Amino acid sequence: MNPKTIAILAVPGVQLLDVSGPLDVFAEANLQSGQEAYRPVVIATAHGHIRSSSGVRLVADYTIGDETGPLDTLLVAGCPNAAEIEHDAKLLSWLRKTAPNARRYGSVCSGAFLLAAAGLLDGRRVTTHWAVAERLRQAYPTVTVEEDAIHVADGALRTAAGVTAGLDLALSLVEEDLGRDVAMRTAAQLVMFFKRPGGQMQFSRKGEAAPAGRSALQEVQRWIAANPAADHSVAELARRMELSPRHFARLFRDEVGMTPAAWVESTRIAAARRLLEGGHAPKQVASECGFADDDTLRRAFTRHVGVTPAEYRKQYAHLSLTT
Repeated sequence: MNPKTIAILAVPGVQLLDVSGPLDVFAEANLQSGQEAYRPVVIATAHGHIRSSSGVRLVADYTIGDETGPLDTLLVAGCPNAAEIEHDAKLLSWLRKTAPNARRYGSVCSGAFLLAAAGLLDGRRVTTHWAVAERLRQAYPTVTVEEDAIHVADGALRTAAGVTAGLDLALSLVEEDLGRDVAMRTAAQLVMFFKRPGGQMQFSRKGEAAPAGRSALQEVQRWIAANPAADHSVAELARRMELSPRHFARLFRDEVGMTPAAWVESTRIAAARRLLEGGHAPKQVASECGFADDDTLRRAFTRHVGVTPAEYRKQYAHLSLTT
């Protein structure tokens, strides 16, 4: 069959793995399928080298002013400051014209901001890196951002979460095109998950609460963090500040931005993550972090992180064996 042209748009400052990761998946799929199923190319915004965020320079196959021929798939790679960049009208116009004419189009990591700026995400479901997901949601309120997803398909649109999720997205496209067997062999050769367990929130530290508010409130918050297993009821915390429970709860919510119970749970989850990363068993973690039992820990941990404590511990088990 004729090879499918897979194009990745790389803007100045691009994250190198957003480009090279998916391209390696497609190249390996060619080997595993025994045919030239894909023709991977890189498109730049202008002539000359593309300097990546790591300093490595890329040489593109085309620029946006060139005739590329029909594109089967167009992916926009992200860059660390994608949320702040204002892209020129020529690039946005090229995207509006080119993306809908491809069979599939989408983004890797923060490349979603460029598609959104071109109006190509309006009314669509997408994902992006967890660290900028809320910024994308606020900047483009018509876009539905699935913050925990590794990758999302919405019609012809495909979007991937942060950096390495571009490999997951590329592998899913290989499965669509060439079947499960080729995709599984490709994953095995690249030593990657065929289907990654859990979502991207297991990697996020965004939900960890930091002390906020007046100094007396911050002292209470630091005490909670240092003693996660202690009694942190509103009555007990109010007593430490010599306030009534009602006054304390109102003050905490107004100055910290969440209820005392929510802050305590977030802090306990952060403590549980550290212990699990060190190889501690969930039952021990539950006791040391103030959860009634390991089942209570499991429910709260899964709600915050997206995987169970046992699954999370398994992912980090090798760290505890080497430290």
